Amino acid sequence: MSFFRAAFTIAGKDLRVELRGREVVVAMAFFSALVLLLFAFAFIREGKAAPDAAAGILWITIALSGTLGLSRAFDRERESDTIAALLLAPIDRGAIYLGKLVGIIAFMALTLAVATPLVALLFDVPLFLHPGPLILLLALGTLGFSAVGSLFAGTLVRNRARHVLLGILVYPIIVPVLIAGARGTQALLLVEGADFDAVWLWAKILALFDVAFVILALWVFEPLVASD
Repeated sequence: MSFFRAAFTIAGKDLRVELRGREVVVAMAFFSALVLLLFAFAFIREGKAAPDAAAGILWITIALSGTLGLSRAFDRERESDTIAALLLAPIDRGAIYLGKLVGIIAFMALTLAVATPLVALLFDVPLFLHPGPLILLLALGTLGFSAVGSLFAGTLVRNRARHVLLGILVYPIIVPVLIAGARGTQALLLVEGADFDAVWLWAKILALFDVAFVILALWVFEPLVASD
């Protein structure tokens, strides 16, 4: 089986299982809505949100709900005792990483379809005034977060302390993603008009991070899993 065919077979399997059970996406969407409501109560005073709060809150929500999705996506393999069979399959283990990455990106995209309009509504910000740049930032940021999270979630799947270790390992590395995503989104929401030069700068930083980390993850995933 070719590398990409194996990867998309694994991603398709995850998506089919999720369509039947809807465990991961529903949990992530509910958690995102709950986090945003808590932030709304904390930051909105007399019907007005704190200045520049919406961009940062959106990306914090992406990180928190995404971590929940990462954990559940790999827990399913552990609970059904299929992780060993998956690792023994006659395919490149990098294809396992890529397949899981595609599946997690799909889960997060569905969650963003809920979270982004909620941010615009609760914090009264024109997030959809420039949909193209916003979608680009969200796509690049989601890829970066998922690339980091998929690597560590996969290598920790058989570790009993994986839920604790996942956040400890992932969050320090995704700080550049959150900063670039938040600053790029904030540049779209300026009162005097969107600063597209800043948006493209932060988008380029996100793209460089994505390319570098996906290549690194494909390179180190197999030895990390083999040593587990």
